[in-house]
Amino acid sequence: MEWFTEGDYWLGRLVFQRGLALLYLVAFLSTVNQFRGLIGERGLLPVPRFVASVPFRQSPSIFHLHYSDRFFASVAWTGVALSAAIAAGAADSVPLWASMLMWAVLWVLYLSIVNVGQTWYAYMWESLLLEAGFLAIFLGNDDTAPPVLVLFLLRWLLFRLEFGAGLIKLRGDPCWRDLTCLYYHHETQPMPGPLSWFFHHLPKPLHRVETAANHVAQLGAPVLLFAPQPVASVAAGFIVVTQLWLVASGNFTWLNWLVILLAVTAIDGAWAAEVLPLPEPPAFAATPGWYEVVVLAVTVLVAVLSYWPVRNMLSRHQLMNFSFNSLHVVNTYGAFGSIDRIRHEVVVEGTDEPEITDGTEWKEYRFRGKPGDVRRLPPQVAPYHLRLDWQMWFAAISPVYAMPWFGAFLVKLLDNDPVVLKLLRGNPFPTSPPTSPPTFLRARLYRYRFTDRHGLRRTGAWWERTLAAEYVPPVMKAP
Repeated sequence: MEWFTEGDYWLGRLVFQRGLALLYLVAFLSTVNQFRGLIGERGLLPVPRFVASVPFRQSPSIFHLHYSDRFFASVAWTGVALSAAIAAGAADSVPLWASMLMWAVLWVLYLSIVNVGQTWYAYMWESLLLEAGFLAIFLGNDDTAPPVLVLFLLRWLLFRLEFGAGLIKLRGDPCWRDLTCLYYHHETQPMPGPLSWFFHHLPKPLHRVETAANHVAQLGAPVLLFAPQPVASVAAGFIVVTQLWLVASGNFTWLNWLVILLAVTAIDGAWAAEVLPLPEPPAFAATPGWYEVVVLAVTVLVAVLSYWPVRNMLSRHQLMNFSFNSLHVVNTYGAFGSIDRIRHEVVVEGTDEPEITDGTEWKEYRFRGKPGDVRRLPPQVAPYHLRLDWQMWFAAISPVYAMPWFGAFLVKLLDNDPVVLKLLRGNPFPTSPPTSPPTFLRARLYRYRFTDRHGLRRTGAWWERTLAAEYVPPVMKAP
């Protein structure tokens, strides 16, 4: 049938599905390790409180039926096991209907988590993973030829992701139009990586080239994804290269890797085989009629739901990273419509002294990924997602972002709560008996700058920081 192809894209499908399963695996592991402190029964934004106030139709999730930390953990661990099995090839070793069921279960489990995750899961890569995961359900397995319609829907997703991000930049900060945004971005991005210091110190003309290349990747290449081959493959390859540049220059969880996987599905295997030693495509069985009907129905559904993202892209008041439905299917995307010129960090400190004096010793809490100790090289975190560290970046921009949870965070630290302390890299106050929780906490806002080459050699510090303001004055636990 003309809606299915006989082999040119089978390898792209294979890479996409195995890679997507690995990203699901990372996402579920991130949840397993962090949910208790963030959204668990004793977390900063507990799920039971959320589901009691938000109806199922607004946030469909199996946790509306029942919630306990043990049940949530079992759901997350099931996601870990299932995604690992699919990444190992299990979905290609079962009949087509069973393969689709495995992908559907994976999607439902993660959707259930995202829809109760509140601010900790309100990131574009969560919706992107769900939308890509939804399409993966209908992409088939080794038994069938890759459906052309679903491959088209994956390109359509990639187009909306990149083109929408490009438009939001052109409509936003003027530095995108005068090609100066990268003068600042490597230093002020949410979570710099181990190479960000070096990227920041590239010559300014090269920063302008970076910015121009970003416009080509987001506004030019996506349009060419729908051109005949090999033009579409070249456009997809250009997107892959720019995403690898982003992988090297920062920590954007699994976002860049998922964009790369989407781009791979647009690369013509026959064209790639002319330059790479690729294996021969497998022999596919006849496509079941019921599967053809399902693929056509999904295509029609996505076409109808695309009305809202397209209208949004054409609007002068373009929304960035918005889901038009509670299933996170066919979303709108965008990132960094504006660029911060100055980096601020919230530094949380505590003391166990009974009174605050001019000589009080304040001890700093250490986070796993965000800048703190000026001598610590920014770590490589991505594709893993440190949710508290990301929210601390937003908190430094404006206290309004942190209002729902930051007060509870300080209360948990005053209690030496081990569930929340697990989210941190270091606690300066003993938690083993006899415990010595802090008597006072405070939060201060510092301006962080990358050191220059001379400063790095002289001090060994990657950052320099200066006090900017009091974020939260000293507080103590209520009697």
